[in-house]
Amino acid sequence: MPVEALPTFSLLAPPYSRLLPLDDQEEFPAHPRGFRGAALVWSLTPGGTDAELERAAARPGGLPLMILLPPSIRILRLRARMMELVEETRPHAILPHHPVPDTEELRFLLAHGPGSMGSDVLDYLRWRGLRLDQDTRQVMGRIATLSEELRTLGAVARGLYMSRRALGRRFHDRGLPAPSRWLQIYRQVRAAQMLQSTGRSLGEIARCLGYPDEFTLSNQMDRMVGVRPSLVRERLGWEWFFESWLRREWDSGSLQHPLRGFPPAFKVPDRDQDPHAAEPENEERAERSGEAA
Repeated sequence: MPVEALPTFSLLAPPYSRLLPLDDQEEFPAHPRGFRGAALVWSLTPGGTDAELERAAARPGGLPLMILLPPSIRILRLRARMMELVEETRPHAILPHHPVPDTEELRFLLAHGPGSMGSDVLDYLRWRGLRLDQDTRQVMGRIATLSEELRTLGAVARGLYMSRRALGRRFHDRGLPAPSRWLQIYRQVRAAQMLQSTGRSLGEIARCLGYPDEFTLSNQMDRMVGVRPSLVRERLGWEWFFESWLRREWDSGSLQHPLRGFPPAFKVPDRDQDPHAAEPENEERAERSGEAA
């Protein structure tokens, strides 16, 4: 009995038991809540046309892409376009051809977090339309690296050989959320990855990442991303999690660069106002509560 060919596009969505065919005319949800934990699967068996490339590249933020390669005889025809496909679509994974992909394998790949927190997040932001100067990219990458060991903004600033005010001014002048917010979200993405890829309890994960207890970790995740750890454990992937945070920062005005697909939904704050005047007090309060903002 012949195996039914995969459609060009499918969705891998909770509970991840099968691929859901996606109609060519079906539109993607406009908000990250519409596809928490889903992934777009693109089968290149039909060929990889310009229309398919455009659709995969223009998918919403937070929807990771998995590319299924065609049979080896057809890869030769696509060889000249493969780099273009990768550069334009930023796939989460590229898999060899199989007429019936193993959803467990796809599920495992989806739960795999950023290989390098700094470079993967920066690549994701670039794909979403955020252009940063090289110095700022380096600073953001270093914050991601330092966030693995350091818990406070003061410690991170010392690791960067910058004052907290100079660090904050750099981000403010570029319309970015405060450095403390990036430090927090990097730690939260690590928590999400551990929730999805390990069997550890929330308390174990919290202690591993430097939170005093599971309640602190859960409450901070709810404030920053709008979800609880129980949902994160069930909805795989880090891109939807990070995208939800970006959307909240945009809606609050902390992120002043509209990413592709974001509506103009906030009032831009006063750019001349010093955003760090009260920050020492805020950080001291966070450290006392164990959140290490």
